[in-house]
Amino acid sequence: MKVAMIGTGFIVHEALKCLNDLPIDVGAIYAKHNIQAAKDLQDQYHIPQVYTNYDQLLQETDCDVVYIGLVNTAHYEYAKKAVLANKHVIVEKPFCIHANQSQEIITLAKQRKLFVFEAVRPLHTPNFQQLRKDIHKIGQIKCIQCNYSQYSSRYDKYKKQEVLPALDSKFYGGALYDINVYNLNFVVSLFGKPKSVSYQANMGFNGVDTSGTVLLTYSDFYAICTGAKDSESPGHAIIQGDNGTIVLDDGANLIQGYHLCIRNQKPQDIYLNTQSNWMAHEFLDFKEMLETNNVSKMESYLEISQNVMETLDQAIATIPYGQLRK
Repeated sequence: MKVAMIGTGFIVHEALKCLNDLPIDVGAIYAKHNIQAAKDLQDQYHIPQVYTNYDQLLQETDCDVVYIGLVNTAHYEYAKKAVLANKHVIVEKPFCIHANQSQEIITLAKQRKLFVFEAVRPLHTPNFQQLRKDIHKIGQIKCIQCNYSQYSSRYDKYKKQEVLPALDSKFYGGALYDINVYNLNFVVSLFGKPKSVSYQANMGFNGVDTSGTVLLTYSDFYAICTGAKDSESPGHAIIQGDNGTIVLDDGANLIQGYHLCIRNQKPQDIYLNTQSNWMAHEFLDFKEMLETNNVSKMESYLEISQNVMETLDQAIATIPYGQLRK
């Protein structure tokens, strides 16, 4: 597995830091505008080539995987071009900005027998895989609470009406797509698509959701998913059943450990993750699927991705996203 990195932002820095300690090669990096940042990363991580033309990279590089770490609105275009160039793709969450876009990418990849992954790191941790096995132990599910709230490093500028992409509706920034998407992935991966979706959000002056809560309604239970970029809270995720509770140490964005609390029994503490870097488990999982040609495992993750994209479409449709405040 040899990766071409697309972008120079925070997530690409974090990915390179992770890959530097894994048996995965990085063969190229691309930047459209910030060429110096790409050259600095090239020097720091000894990356063979820097490209400023994406089509040229796809034509020339011997990298078999493209990692897309760009603004949300660029995911579809760059992923589609990579698949049409017969490259495997890792795209950062959210997969795309609309479900029809992600479905098109998935269909193209299947037709060309290529692997496509959405980088939702917690789903690939041993802790989450064990949680999936443990969830039946707490009985019939009654309610779920998830909260991932982190005061954005861009929010002080935003309050002065200086808008950066993370809080710009033109780039599909905001709390839902950037932060609350982790909560949605957590719930939807465990229970599938909900029967109904609604979203209550605090809307900023430029029509972006700075914080909000999604209500997912299932046949016999509901899930409340809160995400915020304008305030902060200790992260948490709790699944309540009629025979017990699962309580995460942090939140659905990390899943560094959880407690299985069965009624009238001593709680069990689950800590199975083996990698210290927060992105390592997902990259190693992608590598294993690719090198063993585990198509069925990839497709199971793509089903989650598509279900989450459809849930995002329903949620965003219930708020005045992108509408300027009068």
